[in-house]
Amino acid sequence: MKTRNKLLVITILLTFFICMGMIIQHIQSGRDAEETLVYWGVYGDKVFEIQQKLKQWGYYDGPIDGYYGAGTFEAVKKFQRKNGLVVDGVVGNQTAAAMGINLGTKSSSGGGTPPSRGGDRSGGGNVYLLAQAVHGEARGEPYLGKVAVAAVILNRVADPRFPNTIEGVIYQPGAFTAVSDGQINLTPDEESLRAARDALNGWDPTYGAIYYYNPAKATSAWIWSRPVHLVIGKHHFAT
Repeated sequence: MKTRNKLLVITILLTFFICMGMIIQHIQSGRDAEETLVYWGVYGDKVFEIQQKLKQWGYYDGPIDGYYGAGTFEAVKKFQRKNGLVVDGVVGNQTAAAMGINLGTKSSSGGGTPPSRGGDRSGGGNVYLLAQAVHGEARGEPYLGKVAVAAVILNRVADPRFPNTIEGVIYQPGAFTAVSDGQINLTPDEESLRAARDALNGWDPTYGAIYYYNPAKATSAWIWSRPVHLVIGKHHFAT
């Protein structure tokens, strides 16, 4: 009798989980047909952008690493709840529009493993590119100054006056000397990679600066008009 009861319970549970899986798959496929979605397990530039926005507005306090995990999921739900949206932790077209983000084409990245945070050119692309900029712009500066340069780039990404991607900010015409003179193509050292990671994880020693310059080398008269609130090494940081 006990064996039969156990088998019955197991059969009921299996049926339940199979049905739930089919329902979830059906709902997901229906939504996928209608809109681009960013959800738990996805990684890439769109997740990075979502995390930047949520952190800027105080919904998210985790690392800005481009991986949609538990922290991002809960932050999205908080944002949705605050803005009268469907609270499901999924960034679809409506939630993205409320964030001011254009999802564009469907993300092809997925799975439960986040991208590498090391110095490779593929999974850790944001880290590597940011480290290249740090290496080109702040080589020879103290470590704090390297993190500060990376933070300025990320502050620009979050500022509507600048492009909304790391690549867009770095390669904005005339923005950085390292791009103009080709030093952006140098291989970043380990310290530059570490500085990029620290900035991506939320460390901003500049307290929101969006400009920096070396007064011994600056040729733009305009940059001198910006209010300087911090000096690290040879760089002046301004808003």
